[in-house]
Amino acid sequence: MQIGFAVPVSGPWATPANQVLIAQQAEELGYHSLWTLQRLVNPAESTDQTYRNVPDPLLTLAYVAGYTSQVRLGVGVVNMPFFSPAMLAKQAATLDHICGGRLDLGLGLGWMPEEFAAAGASMERRGARAEEFLAALRTLWHNEVAEFHGEFYDFPPVRMDPAPLQSPEPPILLGGASEAALRRAGRLAAGWISSSRADLTGLGRSIEIVREAADKAGRDSAALRFVVRGAVQVRADGAPEDTEPRKPLTGSYEEILADFEALAAQGVTELFVDLNFDPMLSGPSADPWDAMWLAREALQALAPR
Repeated sequence: MQIGFAVPVSGPWATPANQVLIAQQAEELGYHSLWTLQRLVNPAESTDQTYRNVPDPLLTLAYVAGYTSQVRLGVGVVNMPFFSPAMLAKQAATLDHICGGRLDLGLGLGWMPEEFAAAGASMERRGARAEEFLAALRTLWHNEVAEFHGEFYDFPPVRMDPAPLQSPEPPILLGGASEAALRRAGRLAAGWISSSRADLTGLGRSIEIVREAADKAGRDSAALRFVVRGAVQVRADGAPEDTEPRKPLTGSYEEILADFEALAAQGVTELFVDLNFDPMLSGPSADPWDAMWLAREALQALAPR
């Protein structure tokens, strides 16, 4: 199982300078990948502090690309309904050139009504729209002259260049937890990426569904990637609350590393450590200097062996 690390993308510590520091140290320590996430807006009345001060994920990766040379750069995920196929095709292809062919493109459907409203997007028939979006995206990337006529997307013969640097395309990882979403990933993508809210004890079943769909579609399920966003919370004394059972990826470094092994046993091919969901680092009252100290300690302790 390969190990990645999420750069600071939520809360007071999510600054360009801190993103570069984490990215460079992760590359020096041999991490396989660096990751961002997307959040356009938050409901004004929400008390959830998880996704505050979140920068654009693709621009962040483009910036980090200039300060790294080997580590892969992933977004988990950008939501297709917030883009047109042509706009995302252009941005992703450009980013793939900027980073020298290191892009992993995670795509999702979105779920927050406020974000759909702000983006002017429809929440209706998101699955059907996603399948057509992927077809249109690949038409633009793969064909010298691209033309598409679908139910949701329609464009005349056009040329889009440059094509992505990776051939035929950057690896596309699809998110989603429903059975339909899992089967879509098996049929259409290079793999599946889990959300921060995934049940880490039940990933094996989700992976099995993706593999079954790939086999049924005549694809090589053994070649698929299964990427897990690991919402890590380091607590030297165990669980955050003594009355709660310890959650996977929460506790001491020794406990968290043991959880890595359990995830690999379920079929996970890549896990990236994400500290952006720990209020001690990303909460509104967290001190950015302290957050960076904790993050750099975690980088060392959880580095690939």
